[in-house]
Amino acid sequence: APSIGDAVSGCDAVVTMLPAGKHVLSVYFDDQGVAANAVPGTVFLDCSTIAVEDARKAANQAQSLGFEMVDAPVSGGVAAAAGGTLTFMVGGTEAGFSRAKPILEAMGKTIVHAGGAGNGQVAKIANNMLLGISMIATCEAFNLAEKLGLDAQTFFDISSKASGQNWSMTSYCPAPGPVPTAPSNRDYEPGFAVDMMLKDLRLAAEAAGSAGAQTDFGKSALEAYEKLSRDGLGGKDFSVVMRALQSQAD
Repeated sequence: APSIGDAVSGCDAVVTMLPAGKHVLSVYFDDQGVAANAVPGTVFLDCSTIAVEDARKAANQAQSLGFEMVDAPVSGGVAAAAGGTLTFMVGGTEAGFSRAKPILEAMGKTIVHAGGAGNGQVAKIANNMLLGISMIATCEAFNLAEKLGLDAQTFFDISSKASGQNWSMTSYCPAPGPVPTAPSNRDYEPGFAVDMMLKDLRLAAEAAGSAGAQTDFGKSALEAYEKLSRDGLGGKDFSVVMRALQSQAD
């Protein structure tokens, strides 16, 4: 379509995925944006990962103009997107969620109503902060095992069935070998890029600051991914922490 107006004309629903809150607010609410051109009653589904306050601002503005809007950020990465098995964390009214769910089910396997406007973003940034932290810990564990003479496959076979088991290990192993589909086996091509993780960790840090929540390990993970980005690895998969640790040790 040559314009937003042409794209949304006559639609029952509009789905967007944009880089940041400023883009969401612009695309939906500028003079030639979605809201100015959509049919009254259209449901808006924003699948971006943005600041909680931006998502809530957008939802309130949409509601004031007579539209339902949900924030529905995703988890699962490129493979889940290709397979239609993404997880959507949805914030918004019950009515908005009911209208959005059948559309999201065409793209995802798990669709969860997280509560009111912005709560989808809360779930996403808290989840990805946990993921960033656990990936670093997993990389450190594999690196330690290697330096002490235990190969990656043997450590994987043990720890993946023991108390250290986690998603970063069993589904996305940062050490080459144990999980053939992991980015570690294709020179850490993403996947989920370092700079994307960095964006989410910054959103988590900002949200923690505004809420007065203590996230010391989240801050440490943020610093680690900032260094990776500065070192030119921003386009690599976020599991490239493993390679960075091995380089430092060498």
